Amino acid sequence: MANQSNVLGSPLMLCCGNGGFTREGFCYVTLEDTGNHSVCAVMTDEFLQFSMNRGNDLSTPRPEFAFPGLQKGDKWCLCAARWEEARKAGVAPQVILTATNKACLSIVDLNHLIEHAIDKPQQDTHSKSGG
Repeated sequence: MANQSNVLGSPLMLCCGNGGFTREGFCYVTLEDTGNHSVCAVMTDEFLQFSMNRGNDLSTPRPEFAFPGLQKGDKWCLCAARWEEARKAGVAPQVILTATNKACLSIVDLNHLIEHAIDKPQQDTHSKSGG
């Protein structure tokens, strides 16, 4: 799994302490991960409420699943489909592109991720005209 790539095509970086489907902190996507937990997102109160309203309470600790419960500012590997659903509802949390697995691109458009990115890719600042 350590050779998985992020949406920018480079090695996948750490997202959080013990998140992701494998609970290693990386948004690894395995064959067993049918939820595609590939989007490294920074939680907001709005998103946590949205998720709870959809039947997925991410705020309550669940020690039996080694799940600490999330709060605003925590990073977590979200299901790509839930992130996309939240984006369409206007409550998508920001993402960390370097820690977001390219596996999400089968569900989420890269441009939408970039719009919500904390770590936006560097733009070429050299002008091809007049320079």
